[in-house]
Amino acid sequence: MSTAVENADQPSDSYHVTHHSHRDVNGGWLRPAVFGAMDGLVSNFALMTGVAGGDVAVRTIVITGLAGLVAGACSMAAGEYTSVASQRELVQAELDVERQELRRNPKDEERELAALYVSRGVEAGLAAEVARQLSRDPEQALEIHAREELGVDPSDLPSPAVAAVSSFASFAIGAVLPLLPYLLGATSLWPSLVLALIGLFGCGAVVARVTAKSWWYSGLRQLVLGGAAAGVTFLLGHLFGTAVG
Repeated sequence: MSTAVENADQPSDSYHVTHHSHRDVNGGWLRPAVFGAMDGLVSNFALMTGVAGGDVAVRTIVITGLAGLVAGACSMAAGEYTSVASQRELVQAELDVERQELRRNPKDEERELAALYVSRGVEAGLAAEVARQLSRDPEQALEIHAREELGVDPSDLPSPAVAAVSSFASFAIGAVLPLLPYLLGATSLWPSLVLALIGLFGCGAVVARVTAKSWWYSGLRQLVLGGAAAGVTFLLGHLFGTAVG
């Protein structure tokens, strides 16, 4: 009876698997997607308000917004692709070095792995045996050494293409928000301002949902930062527009 009660109180394996899973944090899509959406919304909104501050025609504001959307999205995609590809190539080069060391000096690498486990509190004999067994498969040994020494998973490196596409699409989505009212026939900055501020708060709140932070704090923070950037560019556009005029 006591055994049955103890088993009833303990969570089952299926419960543990269901309630103790983690989200993918190395896929290479979250950072460029979040950064792209924020950057697209803030930069294009600020660009358009700066031009609008110069008291120019609506057509000029629309062309500026479209140019900012296309140029920014392409720039973000190219930058993300290059940076992620460079990082991946660097990791691959280091993996090649580790692969050669495992092939040339397998015993030294095995002792190095055992010493690492000892430094983390594993008994020397057990650490040596674990290192010996793990080192029997060269690919498994490479993966373990990469994780322990480089802090990377060779089978889960970020994709440059994923980063570029995520960055391009998210920037375009963010950048189109302040432009949308003008495309639908608005003739003043106010509808664009309202929609952009809602978008800023919404982006911050969505990021908070992903990162488990307070949604209202994250939303307000992004709202204040984006609004400040737009306010500064509007003021500059107004000052320079008045001076030129």
